[in-house]
Amino acid sequence: MEKAAVRFSAFRLPVLSGILLGTSYIPFPPWALLFGFVPLWLFWLRESSWKRVFFAGWLAQFVFTLIASHWVAHTAHEFGHLSRPVSALVLLLFCAAGHLHIPLAGVVWSLCRSGGPLPVWAQLGLLPAVTALAEYAWPMIFPWNLGYPWLWARLPAYQLAEYVGFQGLSAVTLALNLAFLAAWENRGTWKGGRVLGAALAFLAAINGLGWIRGKTLPPPDAETRVLIVQANIGNLAKERAQRGERFRGEILRRYFELTAQGLSGPGSGRPDFAVWPESAFPDTILPGAMEEGNTALLRAFLRRHSIALLTGARGYDEAAGKKTNALYLFAEDGEVAGPPYHKTVLLAFGEYVPGARLVPALKGWFPRTADFARGHGPEVKRLGDLVLGPQICYEGLFPGLSRVLADGGAQVFVNVTNDSWFGARSEPYQHLVMTLARGIEFRRPVIRSTNTGISTAMRADGTLLALSPLHAEWTQRYDIPYRRDPPPTFFQAYGHWLVPAILLLAPAGILAAAWRRKA
Repeated sequence: MEKAAVRFSAFRLPVLSGILLGTSYIPFPPWALLFGFVPLWLFWLRESSWKRVFFAGWLAQFVFTLIASHWVAHTAHEFGHLSRPVSALVLLLFCAAGHLHIPLAGVVWSLCRSGGPLPVWAQLGLLPAVTALAEYAWPMIFPWNLGYPWLWARLPAYQLAEYVGFQGLSAVTLALNLAFLAAWENRGTWKGGRVLGAALAFLAAINGLGWIRGKTLPPPDAETRVLIVQANIGNLAKERAQRGERFRGEILRRYFELTAQGLSGPGSGRPDFAVWPESAFPDTILPGAMEEGNTALLRAFLRRHSIALLTGARGYDEAAGKKTNALYLFAEDGEVAGPPYHKTVLLAFGEYVPGARLVPALKGWFPRTADFARGHGPEVKRLGDLVLGPQICYEGLFPGLSRVLADGGAQVFVNVTNDSWFGARSEPYQHLVMTLARGIEFRRPVIRSTNTGISTAMRADGTLLALSPLHAEWTQRYDIPYRRDPPPTFFQAYGHWLVPAILLLAPAGILAAAWRRKA
């Protein structure tokens, strides 16, 4: 026991980093965001073994993931119907690999250092450079980064994401961690004070620039009005709807009632269209069955109330012979306005089993996982003169998909989501911020409709409108100003390749400079 305590004590700095980072990520205030990596990097600088560097990084990411993603256990229990102990085991397995880019960055850094030897300035510079590159390059189920807390905390520097994206803001965050590390290493000296002062001045400068940018955006020249409907359909009801027509009818009735209330409720002006969340329509919509069953009831409701609708539903891909997670746009007369959008970026272990195409037997290991066909890529949808950029749930996390929509002329992003499986403590807030971030990067308004919350809308300048409550029935009308011909942002035009190039060239440049000086 005494030896184990000594070993644990030796790794207290990585554990501290995990705690600092975990308690600074959404939904917590980012109180330690700018120095969360400092304890871990201090450990790395004092350690010569790459194996201990790896373990320290792994331990830090384990603690960080445990705090930030504790909702995984709830999801495993709710969605997978696993027992509480097994769900806890799933969480621990997820924590073991959730942010592996951190220990892998440590190994690369350690090998670069031992292959030198590198001067101290190069060792320090490589810490954020290699970590930022690993964060960008390493595949993650949920591609989080340290840029999102800037938007969550409404720090004005988030406005600069239209130039560098939130991935770029994450790299800036890591660079500021280096400044705080240097200030700590030189504490009590003029050098340490100068470094800290420079870091604080830089922090003030980027927030000032962000504030100015947010106030100087070109004004919108058009406006649309939308009704968002959140019906708060529980998980059990949604599951039963997959098996029984009676539950489908009950769900549809609830959406009809809430939509009618939203249309007749207080508020200026009639909505141009309504938005229901992901899989809100509790049935499969088939082209040859538009006059049958629940689809016919939906079309009759829209005609009766003369309202257009964008709704999530099940679609069908005839070529693949599979159902899809789809988004349908109906006009005021109940007619389908063009082909549906089929979700392109599917969620692993939720909408497909990775590797099942090569090893079909894997599907039997995950009987709760859907087997959806994948869509053919993002595509815009037109409702009159309005060009919408549809995203289904998880797709809002990927800047590349939103860039295709923006390049295609999307004036407004619309995201439909079902977060009912994830609890109410952390994930709904994390998912909300990561989805809204695309609106800043591409300067498009974002409309977000969810089943259980958080539903909202955000203007292109980052102004966040009314937020829905969690796990409650709710409707809200929003006036959404937009630009008819929005110009591409710098991030849209160049950032998608420039930011990765900088992340790649930064460590290469540091190494080249260090070796040149040594020669």
